[in-house]
Amino acid sequence: MNIAFYSTKPYDRLWFEPMSHQYDIKIHFLESPLKESSIPLASGCEAICIFVNDAVTAGMIDQLCRLGVKAILLRSAGYNHVDLDAARGRIHVLRVPSYSPDAVAEYAMAMLLTVNRYTHRAYTRTRDFNMSINGLMGQTLFGRTAGIIGTGKIGQSMIRICKGFGMNVLAYDPYPNPSLDVTYTDRDALFAQSDIISLHCPLTDDTHYLINQQAISQMKDGVYLINTSRGALIDTAALIEGLADKKFAGVGLDVYEEEDGVFYEDRSNDIINDENLIRLAAFPNVLITSHMGFFTREAMEAIASVTLENAAAFANGRELVNEL
Repeated sequence: MNIAFYSTKPYDRLWFEPMSHQYDIKIHFLESPLKESSIPLASGCEAICIFVNDAVTAGMIDQLCRLGVKAILLRSAGYNHVDLDAARGRIHVLRVPSYSPDAVAEYAMAMLLTVNRYTHRAYTRTRDFNMSINGLMGQTLFGRTAGIIGTGKIGQSMIRICKGFGMNVLAYDPYPNPSLDVTYTDRDALFAQSDIISLHCPLTDDTHYLINQQAISQMKDGVYLINTSRGALIDTAALIEGLADKKFAGVGLDVYEEEDGVFYEDRSNDIINDENLIRLAAFPNVLITSHMGFFTREAMEAIASVTLENAAAFANGRELVNEL
C-alpha cells in the first residue's frame, strides 16, 4: 500500500518510517500541506495521511477520488477539518480516536500554572539577571473552582489533575457521564461560578464560538481560560475585547482559530499580518503555544501505531473500527 503523507515534520518520520516496514506500507513523505495544488502529489497512492491543519473540502475530495485515492488517514482525533458529508460513500476517513489524553490534560494544567505564576516571564527576566519579582504575583489554586467543558477522556484526565490540586470541579457536557465523580451543571452556571475554565470538547456547529462575548460577560472578573482543544471554540475578537477590559487574570492558548500556515512553521523571519494573533501575543497575561499539547513520545508512538493499523485494516479488507 502506498500512502502520500502530507505536512511531514522530522518527528513524524522518526516514528512512522520504521513502523511502516512492519505493515508492508510504503510512505511517501511530503513536506507540503494538503492543498488543491498539492493533491497531484498523491498520484499512485491508495491513501493520503493528513494532520489537523490539512483541510479537506468537498472539491478536494472530488479531486482525490478522480486520482484513485480511496482512504484519508487522520493523524488526529479531531475531524472538523474534513468534509465528512462529501466523503461519505466515496472515500474512507479513519482517525486516531485517542492517543494520549493525559498528555493534553497535563499540558493544559502546565499552561494554567504558567500563566498563573508567570514562570514564562520569570524565565525571561532571570536570563538577563533581572531578579525582581514585581508584577509576577499569582494565586493559590487550592480551593478554587475549575470549570471543565467536555468530559471525554481528556476532560476526565483534567478533572483528576484539578482534584489533585485540591480544587473544586464543575463540569459541562451535553452527554454527562454518570460514572464520573464530578458535579455537572449547565454552561451558564459554569461560566458564572468558575475561577478557571478549561476547554476539552470537539469543534462542532454547537461548540463553534462557545466562548463568545456573552459567555465572557457571564464569567467572574479575574478568571483564567485555557484552550488545548480547537481554536474556533473561542471568538478571538471577543477574547481580545475581554483581555483589554482586564476580564481575565490569564489565558493559555495552545490552539488558535486562524493557525493554518503559522502553527507548526518557523515564521520568525516573516512579517505576520494576522492582527488578532499579534494583539494576543502582546498581552502579558496570555501564553500562546503552537498546538503541542499532544506532543509526547507516548502520544507520537500511539498516533503512528494506530494510523498504520488503520491503513493495514483498509488494505487487507478488515473491519475499519476507527472509520468516521
